[in-house]
Amino acid sequence: MPVTITAILFALIGIALAAGGAQLLMLGDSAYYLVTGLAFLVTAVLLFLRRSEALWLYALIVLGSLGWAIWEVGFDWWQLGPRGGVIIVLGAWLLTPWIRRPLGFTSPNTGYRYSAGATPLLASLALALIIAVVSMLVDIHDLSGELPKEQVAAAPAMGGDVPPGEWHQYGRTPFGQRYSPLDQINVQNVADLQEVWRYQTGDVKLPEDVGETTYQVTPLKIGNSLYLCTPHNWAIALDATTGKQKWKYDPNVGLNPDRQHQTCRGVTYYKDPQAAVGTACAERVYLPTSDARLIALDAANGQVCTGFADNGALHLEAGMPYNPAGYYYSTSPPVIAAGKIIIGGAVNDNYSTQEQSGVIRAFDVNSGELVWNWDSGNPTQTEPLPEGQKYTTNSPNSWSVFSVDEEMGLVYIPLGNQVPDQLGMNRSENVEKYSAGIVALDINTGADRWMRQFVHHDLWDMDVPAQPVLLNLKAEDGSMVPALVGPTKQGDIYVLDRRNGEPIIPVTELPAPGGAIPEDRTAPTQPISALNFRPRTLEGRDMWGITMFDQMVCRIWLKQLKYEGQYTPPSLQGTLVYPGNFGTFNWGSVAVDPERMVMFGMPTYLAFTSQLVPRSQVPPKGEGEKGSEQGLNRNEGAPYAVKMGPFLGPLQIPCQAPPWGYVAGADLRTGKIAYKHKNGTVYDMTPLPLPFKVGVPGIGGPMITKGGVAFLGAAVDNYLRAYDLTSGRQLWETRLPAGGQATPMTYSVDDGRQFVVMVAGGHGSIGTKPGDYVIAYALPRQ
Repeated sequence: MPVTITAILFALIGIALAAGGAQLLMLGDSAYYLVTGLAFLVTAVLLFLRRSEALWLYALIVLGSLGWAIWEVGFDWWQLGPRGGVIIVLGAWLLTPWIRRPLGFTSPNTGYRYSAGATPLLASLALALIIAVVSMLVDIHDLSGELPKEQVAAAPAMGGDVPPGEWHQYGRTPFGQRYSPLDQINVQNVADLQEVWRYQTGDVKLPEDVGETTYQVTPLKIGNSLYLCTPHNWAIALDATTGKQKWKYDPNVGLNPDRQHQTCRGVTYYKDPQAAVGTACAERVYLPTSDARLIALDAANGQVCTGFADNGALHLEAGMPYNPAGYYYSTSPPVIAAGKIIIGGAVNDNYSTQEQSGVIRAFDVNSGELVWNWDSGNPTQTEPLPEGQKYTTNSPNSWSVFSVDEEMGLVYIPLGNQVPDQLGMNRSENVEKYSAGIVALDINTGADRWMRQFVHHDLWDMDVPAQPVLLNLKAEDGSMVPALVGPTKQGDIYVLDRRNGEPIIPVTELPAPGGAIPEDRTAPTQPISALNFRPRTLEGRDMWGITMFDQMVCRIWLKQLKYEGQYTPPSLQGTLVYPGNFGTFNWGSVAVDPERMVMFGMPTYLAFTSQLVPRSQVPPKGEGEKGSEQGLNRNEGAPYAVKMGPFLGPLQIPCQAPPWGYVAGADLRTGKIAYKHKNGTVYDMTPLPLPFKVGVPGIGGPMITKGGVAFLGAAVDNYLRAYDLTSGRQLWETRLPAGGQATPMTYSVDDGRQFVVMVAGGHGSIGTKPGDYVIAYALPRQ
């Protein structure tokens, strides 16, 4: 009976592999699955006939599969495992007495039943196991090396006048470096970090919230206070030493299913130099909200500063051509420079062609009066619009964080795209110019001083998501060049002269795929920086699964998609977008050490699919349908909607093989990548808490210190980790009570201790555990 059941199982496997393999071969991919499926069918017939040759044939299947797998993917355990797992398990089953004895023979002399010979199959399985062990000990994806330790800049420009023990802006200073000059915590003692205090905000994700309800805040530290916001835009002040709440303000933003994002990345702090110490609102916290307000609060007690704008609140929908509630809001903290508070806004991706303008506006920081406006759809009219005039409908927006160089008089704005992201017809000349890049605006007038575009005629939602990082780089002649570092979704790290936007590290143009839909076009070339973390083009051998079956299905699906490498245009059949619109780098940006002139980042690799849907095939909006960037994006008013989402296999795991995420370091002076190491485990991705370090996706940002330590949460497993900045090797980790999709920060308190603070609240899009935690860590008291 076991032999018969086994034969049936082999026949079913053979039919599945042969059918899928034939389809795959017709699509132009590997013949392995067809050949192996036929071999399984022959083995099934031999098992039905009780022929010992079944074991010999299966030994050939094992050896052939092993050789093919090594030829395709080398000694990559996470690729070899799915290819060989089922085959090895079945081979082991064939070696059992229940199978071998019925396949054997009975001695005519003794009447004893001898089992079929197992030597060839046993040897092939032993070889496979040896290869498996070797592959477990080898990491073919690891790039080992070290960043230079030399302190190149004796007195580096960090931007702003921020005391060493404080953190005044989202990236600590207006330069956005995410670098602290504190060194009490260093590579020698970071493993001794302990939790000091834990605070829970009370703002938790609700069942009726939109999917993209996330906790991404980086707190500010001024004096002995921490200032932060929550996903529903509560503003909170904590005692920096104890974590005790000082005050809380709730702006009552309510719930709106049309909001695509429900988050707050940070608040903005300002101290009025003209106000007497101790007077009301001498120090302020500005809170952006998801109902399109900017609210000024007294930093001392959280009371609304009623002298600002309209009784304490700016209404950001003013001047917009359309105002459907929930379609426009600010998720990132504004910046303050030269007495002005400068703010952009997020629009709902791919909802409608009648989106609000992406205008950038500067208001008087005290009164809230509009000083200038820069609208990428109308870039020359920067003086405040006259009464009755509206900003340009649906012009490219900026939802991320700005950087400022007050001495140079420039604010640096990362730009997005015009909605719909995947449709480029009817874009104006200004929209084509001012999208998917960084623009430098004059702080005082709003006039643009230079523009550097990173994607031409963007059809892939490759908006610039990251705050530009400013530093001074030492040139070959010894001079210091004011530089800007711009990480992108497509994996480039642009290093530009921030005076004029010209490349410091070379940028070239490469040919790009064509084949857009008839109504649209593609750009013939796309730029690439010499310093980049772009992945290579995916092939069939890069497809993955838990078993050979879902791995084969992913190969079939890959071949059925339109894909000619990066920048393959959207299509009706469905296009593979890689890197996906999740990005190689996202709003977490990178951290830069301005003394050593090196950077630390978390490149992530996850393919997405994008399929255009003709308007006639778009179903009516369903009751209770919530805003989302995944699934069907409606694009109301456009000829096509678009279905988007990660490229997942039948078991809802990525079709592409891991690693999906790394930590990496690069020398900004030479443009060379020093190291790339797999980052994160599948501990929180699987039903069982397995600590396998495969390198997982993440979203969030890093922070580095003069002590040579880089801190990073972000990964989809719930950990905060510390790394040696020089080598990228992990030094410490601690379990978080929820997803750590925020950027950590650090500061010192009055007794001299250095704290590291991490917010753990989860991320709706990537499905990490929600929470409301703010946690501080420090070394044990001496």
